[in-house]
Amino acid sequence: MARLTEEQIAERLIEAARTAHRLPPVKVQGYFNAWPAIKRMPWENLGVEPEPIRIPPSPEAVERMLEVMQWMVGLEEEQRHLLWMRAERYPWRDICARMGCDRTTAWRRWKAYLNDLCEKLQNQR
Repeated sequence: MARLTEEQIAERLIEAARTAHRLPPVKVQGYFNAWPAIKRMPWENLGVEPEPIRIPPSPEAVERMLEVMQWMVGLEEEQRHLLWMRAERYPWRDICARMGCDRTTAWRRWKAYLNDLCEKLQNQR
């Protein structure tokens, strides 16, 4: 298997974050609603926004997401937070507030963590 570059790892992290958002919501099992659906008048629905349509991810995307999650297990908490926040496209301002550092420092840490992850994956193979 070919060596993954830092850019490919960053893309896989972004894909994993997107796949995680496309998963069905977690609900408590065993509860259901026995009431019939309420038929509303058109004027009652004027301010209601339709529920978004969620297209579930493919099994291959879920497998790739789980593989990325396995990569994250061996990292420290700060590394996981920084990599995952960037994968979810948080602005650097929010990341800097969370990490307590400057934007350039956060970017350098992000690149270093990607490099560490890349080397770790290469050593595992």
